[in-house]
Amino acid sequence: MNPALELLKPYPFEQLAKLKQSIYPNGQLKHIALSIGEPKHKPPELVFEAIKNNLDALAQYPTTRGLPELRQSIADWLKKRYKLPDDIIDPDTQILPVNGTREALFAFAQTIVNNREKDPLVIMPNPFYQIYEGAAILAGATPYFVNACERTYYIPDYDSIPKKIWKHCQLLYICSPGNPSGEVIDKTLLRQLIKISQYFNFVIASDECYSEIYQDEDRPPPGLLEVASDMGVTNFKNLVVFNSLSKRSNVPGLRSGFVAGDADIIKKFFLYRTYHGSAMPITTQHASMALWQDEQHVRQNQDAYREKYKAFIDILDPVIDISAPPGSFYIWLKVPCGDDEKFTSKLYEEQHITVLPGSYLSRTTGQANPGLGYVRIALVAPLEECIEAAKRIRTYLKRYKE
Repeated sequence: MNPALELLKPYPFEQLAKLKQSIYPNGQLKHIALSIGEPKHKPPELVFEAIKNNLDALAQYPTTRGLPELRQSIADWLKKRYKLPDDIIDPDTQILPVNGTREALFAFAQTIVNNREKDPLVIMPNPFYQIYEGAAILAGATPYFVNACERTYYIPDYDSIPKKIWKHCQLLYICSPGNPSGEVIDKTLLRQLIKISQYFNFVIASDECYSEIYQDEDRPPPGLLEVASDMGVTNFKNLVVFNSLSKRSNVPGLRSGFVAGDADIIKKFFLYRTYHGSAMPITTQHASMALWQDEQHVRQNQDAYREKYKAFIDILDPVIDISAPPGSFYIWLKVPCGDDEKFTSKLYEEQHITVLPGSYLSRTTGQANPGLGYVRIALVAPLEECIEAAKRIRTYLKRYKE
């Protein structure tokens, strides 16, 4: 067996299940799950039509590179969303469809990391999406965690990274809007990271899967390729972005996303994926085209999340410090007792609500665990359930303070 498998930590939801297994929740209350970032809004009708109209494609093997029409629709979306020049993205060489960003973010490290070099590092935020850590370990690299805490407004403290670490960095994972905080990396910091990447010659993998869920419709989160284009880095050297339809279009089960950026890296990633056997089914590709070409359902989705944030926060604001992040569908809540596991277990026991302890999403570096004392709340349930959950959490908090 691969010895690196022994280095993998339990997944957060495995830890959560273990925490809950000896707890008997209040059976008089219906369970409300706010722990998993699985969108519950209804997918748009157009996706069902696209699937129904292309079921005959199930009789064909898909290609790893995907349909030219799909790659073109993704290129058109990128150019429109980030106001990129018409000729800056070549759909034939700079875009690949992937089966959701999760598998692509993992596979990417297997392509990028050269474990024959001395002390290869993969830098990632802390707290973080655990796929980054597992991908680094199984690629033969060492994860290096950059804390994102209250002091840095929940943006990773990249200024704390010494030069000797940058020298060994082969891959930098960034996530904006972030999971779990929902904070957005601004253009100034993105420019700084691009310059560091060029100087030390490492690759940036930008996880932008929450890019289409944000509070201010006049200020959408900036993207890595957008900033690179503004800087004149039009070949996107060492830069690759990852995005998907799961959150944007409420189709997590479709398993559809893309990678885009540096043509040389995409070429190597294509080679890896050819052997990896991860081509997207043609029926799924047609459904994906329909979704990338439509923005109306995205705006409706954004409005639905804004409505839930407002209702949830209005109920809880009188009893706890809480606010909506600029992006994502999470609330990164600092719990009053400072013990995220205790808060989670008692909330489940008394109010039959499941949230996720922040310490399960982070690692202790030095003497600090930046997730300790926080819980992640995913506002993915329907509006009525989110309102009910907020009322129960308020009741729990009042009782706790008493």
